[in-house]
Amino acid sequence: MSQTRHVLGLSGGRDSAALAIFMRQRHPEIDIDYFFTDTGKELPEVYEYLTRLEGYLGKPIQRLNPDRDFDFWLKSYKSYLPSAQSRWCTRQLKLRPFEKWVREFLEAGDTVVSYVAIRSDEEYREGYQSKKEKLFVRLPFKDANIDKPGVIEILEGSGLGLPEYYNWRSRSGCTFCFFQQKIEWVRLKEEHPEAFEEAKRYEKTALEHGSPFTWSQGESLTDLEQPARQMQIRDEHQKRLARAKSRMQSNPLRPETEIDLDDIYGGAAKACLTCHK
Repeated sequence: MSQTRHVLGLSGGRDSAALAIFMRQRHPEIDIDYFFTDTGKELPEVYEYLTRLEGYLGKPIQRLNPDRDFDFWLKSYKSYLPSAQSRWCTRQLKLRPFEKWVREFLEAGDTVVSYVAIRSDEEYREGYQSKKEKLFVRLPFKDANIDKPGVIEILEGSGLGLPEYYNWRSRSGCTFCFFQQKIEWVRLKEEHPEAFEEAKRYEKTALEHGSPFTWSQGESLTDLEQPARQMQIRDEHQKRLARAKSRMQSNPLRPETEIDLDDIYGGAAKACLTCHK
């Protein structure tokens, strides 16, 4: 007998966690299946946060592990790194497992409603575009006019709070996400040096195979990690931070929120439409 399946993807980030809490609070009558597409290269803080979120939701988050891992696809793409120009990591490690999972429901005759965490202040994001007749995408935050401060209020009100990596990074996802700002690469080296070294090894192999891309645009991680270069990156970041603070206008209707990389770098820090938040 066919039925309607409700699904909500979690990235281990701020917005998707807030949406899961929002739906549980506002629509407890809807039985939602929560899922996480695990690339195997996530920050350890992501897994810790998902475990805490499971406790709040009172049900498990399904792990949609891709049947082939990052190393398999890297070899398939001749060791060329994923990039903004070729996001094969998103296609193969995020979208492919999701589509395979949903296809089982659709082939059984079910209707699938997918809830996506795109905020009301994210006009540049469209999210996953369904091409299936019985797969529908819903954007509850846009419908309810919930922006970034609203998301933070939801998380703080639930007691869950923000993932710990927001202390030094602006997004969830792979440790070597190519959408990271240069300051985030510097911080990755500090917080998770083993992940930084792994990213360097991937980059070295890619360059040896003729890849035109490095993880960080315009320079290799070997160059970026040099002490003088790190100092320059930190100085540039502080200048951007000062400019961002001077532009911020206080809102008397909301408590002050901390400036993050979205505020400092604008659209450049928000470029990935599928993996982060």
